[in-house]
Amino acid sequence: MLPHKLAVGDIFHVGFPNGARPICLIVFVDENLIRARSVTSEQHFEFDRQTGAGIAVWGDQRTPCTILSTLPLPVDIHNIILGIDRKTRLEEDEAKPLLDDDEKRALLYVAKHLRSQGHE
Repeated sequence: MLPHKLAVGDIFHVGFPNGARPICLIVFVDENLIRARSVTSEQHFEFDRQTGAGIAVWGDQRTPCTILSTLPLPVDIHNIILGIDRKTRLEEDEAKPLLDDDEKRALLYVAKHLRSQGHE
């Protein structure tokens, strides 16, 4: 894991002490800080760019977390995950199905990708 090499638009996994493993998209990077958001919720994160240690912010709640995996995804999976992020932020019609077949496939791929890195 090399958080100091991450850039805006990169996708990575975060780990929480309770075992949750959200997929995040980087939205801001400077010399010391990485800001990201979960692609499946409105949760926001801030990480130390050198250590990968961070804080997740959900409403008034702040929870410690860490960057688990920064390995790049295949381009097609990366693009589908970006689509899930857009859909999460922009979808107003809650009657539509949450995930289509490609989105399900991409999320399953990412979960397997994380397990293959030893982060279950």
